[in-house]
Amino acid sequence: MRFLTKKTQLSLATALILASTLSADTASDILELKKEIAELREQTKILTNETSNLQTGFNYTTVDTEASYSGLGAAASKVYYSKSPLSIGGYGEMYYSHTNSDKGNSSKVDVSRFVPYIGYKFSDNIILNAEIEFEHGGVKNNNGTSEGGEVIVEFLYLDFLLNKNANIRVGNMLMPMGLINERHEPTLFTTVQRPLTEKYLIPSTWHEGGVMLYGEITEDFKYKVAGVTSLDSSIDDDKNWLRDARGSSFTNNNPGLGVVARIDYVGMTGLLVGASAYVDSDINIFDVHADYSVGAFRGYGTYVLANRSDALDLAGPLSQKKANGGYLNLSYDLFSFISTEDKLPIFLQYESVNPADELTDGSSLNAIETTTFGINYFPHPQVVLKADYAMQSQGSVDSDIFSLSMGFIF
Repeated sequence: MRFLTKKTQLSLATALILASTLSADTASDILELKKEIAELREQTKILTNETSNLQTGFNYTTVDTEASYSGLGAAASKVYYSKSPLSIGGYGEMYYSHTNSDKGNSSKVDVSRFVPYIGYKFSDNIILNAEIEFEHGGVKNNNGTSEGGEVIVEFLYLDFLLNKNANIRVGNMLMPMGLINERHEPTLFTTVQRPLTEKYLIPSTWHEGGVMLYGEITEDFKYKVAGVTSLDSSIDDDKNWLRDARGSSFTNNNPGLGVVARIDYVGMTGLLVGASAYVDSDINIFDVHADYSVGAFRGYGTYVLANRSDALDLAGPLSQKKANGGYLNLSYDLFSFISTEDKLPIFLQYESVNPADELTDGSSLNAIETTTFGINYFPHPQVVLKADYAMQSQGSVDSDIFSLSMGFIF
């Protein structure tokens, strides 16, 4: 270095400093560029997924098991919360049962229901919702004569969303009565079979054509009121005089007019309590219902009264004039004691139902009384495995029914 002039030494030192600074700046820039590239890749991935979702309608319509629009089940509510115009969902259930009765023993395996929901948003305010049900494995061909199950449009309607206080529903719709008829997905009730009260008295799944107005009275009170096709009051059957009276979605020639209305209080966390009524010129049905959940506990139940004014005009000498029934179901999640997202509720249900509580001569048939206990296992919020044991009696006839089932929503 002693041979270099001071000027040369100063130049070399300046060059070394500049090179060191440039090297540091380059390394910093490279790290920054790598970070920006990683962020751009992530944004590109998200944008690609969103574009795909908008084209196909998938992923945006996964089920939110806590969501319910206007009292519908979670899967039936998907279209209302979907970011895509098209929504596809549904539910299914299959069961095995063995009955030991005073009248003999029997067993059954049944693919009881597979139900796709299809929804479409024409706009944010005009929404189509539809349910197609395949019951008991569908309908088989018996040398050209169909038999077996049933394929039916369970509901098909347009919603015109105006505001939170008043919306209009037009088409074939679920009757807003009881707890099961609108919320009949298998993850929403604990027993393998739906309660008899909501089979014979509120003939689930019950749907009629008509026009409905629904919304909020206040934040705590919700209402529905509709004019619908009426029940057929000419049916004469001890158990099924209401069930077989449904117009459903089949061609309904010369239908009468019925009115259905419902009001619910939802102002307390975990509580729904309310009442509903159906009235036409011949048949009246009234119910009160409640569903309360707190922590690992849930209790729900419905009580129903029904009567028919024109029973004396029917051909049968002992036609059904009045019916009543109700059930109470209590459950507790055993997995609440451990750290897991799975659920294991055990339950007890008592039910008494009499579809022919009063006949036209003033007499009554025996009520069906059933005590059921069992367990559900939810390995996923959308999947349930059930087992229950029902002890049933009607007059002098006793039956014990053991059942297993699997159910799901999607």
